Amino acid sequence: MIIYGKQPILYIIKHHPLVLESIYLAKECDKKLFSTIANTKVPIQRLDSMKAQALAKGGNHQGFLAKISNIDTVLVKELKEKESLLLLYGLTDMGNIGAICRSAYALGVDGIIVSNVQNLKLDTIIRTSSGAAIALPIAHEVNAQTAINELRQAGFTIYGASAKGQSVKEVKFSKKRVLLLGSEGEGIPNKILSKCDKEIAIPMARAFDSLNVSAAAAILCDRMSDG
Repeated sequence: MIIYGKQPILYIIKHHPLVLESIYLAKECDKKLFSTIANTKVPIQRLDSMKAQALAKGGNHQGFLAKISNIDTVLVKELKEKESLLLLYGLTDMGNIGAICRSAYALGVDGIIVSNVQNLKLDTIIRTSSGAAIALPIAHEVNAQTAINELRQAGFTIYGASAKGQSVKEVKFSKKRVLLLGSEGEGIPNKILSKCDKEIAIPMARAFDSLNVSAAAAILCDRMSDG
């Protein structure tokens, strides 16, 4: 699996060096930074700009790329002993999922379930989460209803994000809780929202329909972490 970008690579070097297999440099870096990279003891290869662009598939690699061991998804049942989870419904933008993973990890969420999307690009998610997704268990469950039923049986309370829900400022979260977020375009379908135990909303100070899903996730995760 190829990851690129300076910050994701430096985060992996600092926090998850054991997943590194090779590091590729397409630009010069100062002695201190090169020493940090060299201390990983993994092979370092210099690349010209053409090879680096090919390896990054045209992405903005900033001169830093790495091959890491494959990161696998987990099963929903492996998250049953956790306390704080996110369930994402129909999000197809891997960049948004990565941004959500970054906020969720920083704010104490124990795992993420991605549902109702066929293909999950973990390399993109890891990169756009700045590496945080490596430490955050991610499950891929095509059917959200299946995940909800399984989690409810394990004692979780399901909170669905909805504009018509109760203000999150007034909600007392259960110890075992799942926050369900829908896609920016479609939100959460009523048939799925009806499966939730409670609908919650972010109160707006000014008239506005909604926030970007990653911004909403960060706000709700922060509130959820406070209980």
